[in-house]
Amino acid sequence: MHSKPAQTTIDIHDVIAGRWSPRAFDATRALSHDTIISLLEAARWAPSCFGEEPWRFVVCDRFSQPDAWRAALDFLVPKNQRWAGNAPLLLLACADTAFRASDEPNRWGEYDTGAASENLCLQAIALGLAAHQMGGFDTDKARATFRIPKRFTPMAMIAVGYQAHADTLDEDFRAIELSERTRRPLHELFFAGEWEKELT
Repeated sequence: MHSKPAQTTIDIHDVIAGRWSPRAFDATRALSHDTIISLLEAARWAPSCFGEEPWRFVVCDRFSQPDAWRAALDFLVPKNQRWAGNAPLLLLACADTAFRASDEPNRWGEYDTGAASENLCLQAIALGLAAHQMGGFDTDKARATFRIPKRFTPMAMIAVGYQAHADTLDEDFRAIELSERTRRPLHELFFAGEWEKELT
């Protein structure tokens, strides 16, 4: 498996440093039922405002639910279809836009769904898998295909599977797969007590 650990200013946990978004997946290796449940349990235990758990995931396993998996692949943008078609697991993460008890708007639902999705991706890394989150999909088609209620917002597709060699990718994707990871410096993103005051 090709690894690209984060180059950090100070050590962070290996699971976090090792999380990145590869596109090369092994199309021949299925995920066991227990492995899939492990990913979902990690998402389930994410924090949420008032314990609402606003996330919902549509889980599509190519080996046990080929029709659902194909439907999920079909509403990805063509560029994502080119590589995600090798991932054995595709998930659609959706966020509840309202609180269950009051039906009042829940402006934290999308934030919390992102936390659940990241938990799932970190669990994938801990299990020796790869995960890649995508915004490139047709939300209207996803909503219609999976009959998603209006109050839920489709947020992201997530491809999960065992990593394959970068040589299995098209040339343009291969270059991205093998390129170095970069991040903006800390002082551009994190401020000391007030906006844009540099941490020292």
